[in-house]
Amino acid sequence: MPHTPQTMADFLKAHNIHEVECVISDMTGIARGKILPRDLFLSAGEMRLPKSVLLNTVNGEQPHNDPYVGPTDPDMICVPDVDTVRIVPWAAESVALVIHDCQNFDGSAVELSPRAVLRRVLNLYGERGWKPVVAPEMEFYLVARNSNPHEPLTPPLGRSGKSESGRQSYSIDAVNDFDPFFLELSSFCNAHQLGVETLIHEAGAGQMEINFSHGDPLELADRVFLFKRAVRETALRHGIFATFMAKPMEQEPGSAMHIHQSIVDEHSGENIFSNPDGSASTLFFNYLAGLEKFVPQAMLMFAPYVNSYRRLSRFMSAPTNVRWGYDNRTCGIRIPNSGPVNRRIENRVPGVDVNPYLAMAATLACGYLGMINGLTPSAATDLGAEHIEDELPRNLEDAIGRMRDCAPLGEILGELFVKAFCEVKELEFATYSRVISSWEREHLMLLV
Repeated sequence: MPHTPQTMADFLKAHNIHEVECVISDMTGIARGKILPRDLFLSAGEMRLPKSVLLNTVNGEQPHNDPYVGPTDPDMICVPDVDTVRIVPWAAESVALVIHDCQNFDGSAVELSPRAVLRRVLNLYGERGWKPVVAPEMEFYLVARNSNPHEPLTPPLGRSGKSESGRQSYSIDAVNDFDPFFLELSSFCNAHQLGVETLIHEAGAGQMEINFSHGDPLELADRVFLFKRAVRETALRHGIFATFMAKPMEQEPGSAMHIHQSIVDEHSGENIFSNPDGSASTLFFNYLAGLEKFVPQAMLMFAPYVNSYRRLSRFMSAPTNVRWGYDNRTCGIRIPNSGPVNRRIENRVPGVDVNPYLAMAATLACGYLGMINGLTPSAATDLGAEHIEDELPRNLEDAIGRMRDCAPLGEILGELFVKAFCEVKELEFATYSRVISSWEREHLMLLV
């Protein structure tokens, strides 16, 4: 049930909460914020942080932020979304967590906030009486502890005392080898109210997949945001690491966050992707066409790092195209088999390294542009699409340029946000480009 300020106080008291983690998501999806004593949290009613916190790169740098926050580096007001309060089950003491919304002092949303970007897109749907429904699928790797970034990652040891030597797609025994980890993770997810549905072993050695129950995109983005931390915390407690890198091991498949999406009419509750006779609607095909046209332009939100593009490889269960097909996993856009009520579209392009707020916002923005502009998709792809390449950006620089030049996405997502996000990613790329890799030393140092 929603927590009013009074029920929030009652909740904290009933669970004997001593401290509250007050968190926001920056552009990279890293949790930022403060930890406050319970009484201070309740009396203050808000948290203040510099707006520039939202502009951090994944390695802690910031671009020149005058154009985005002004020359004085001002504060923003972070207001708790009381519906998001949760127990932190792995904490040593009784601790709660609350996700906050970023506001200016006049009460307006801070455009640089990823949560605000998703709200902006959802408001556009709401103005037309539409309500998006999404269900993410998240892949990740369990790996052996590794404190040396120059050494390759390896699968961890399970209960058997052995690490996986080959791929164990959908293996029950391979999952059971990490029963203590998954039992505790399941307990944490239940206590943290994350709504996790199913667990499977994916194709890679030590690669797992978690599916979430479908629901409101903002709520699901919150849950994914919190789930990543829950997995990492659980792994640490079991002497291993969990990674959400898109491509952590060169010989293993990458990790994705596939997003299933449909739209319902807010008044009737009907799926607008289906006609009354059960056939696919015009809006369904418009939405598909929007994904085909704009996913390549929004790629920076689906593949936000240099490593992201290593995942997108032919014959490795990761799309290099934006073709669509019925139950066709070689396509970037898949239509799962379902009845008219559950007709939905699966975007298979995003990696699991995304900021969930931005990936949800971007895929919904692409579909929205297709619907309001009445776009027409290509014909369905019935055969394998692995041979189709170069429909998506192949590197971070290309993705930055495409997003920066796409005016329709800038209008939907917010022009200031898009400019700032591109600059953050440019700074990350510049930092990466200064690194001399082991490959360069091995093959160039004495041979050229």
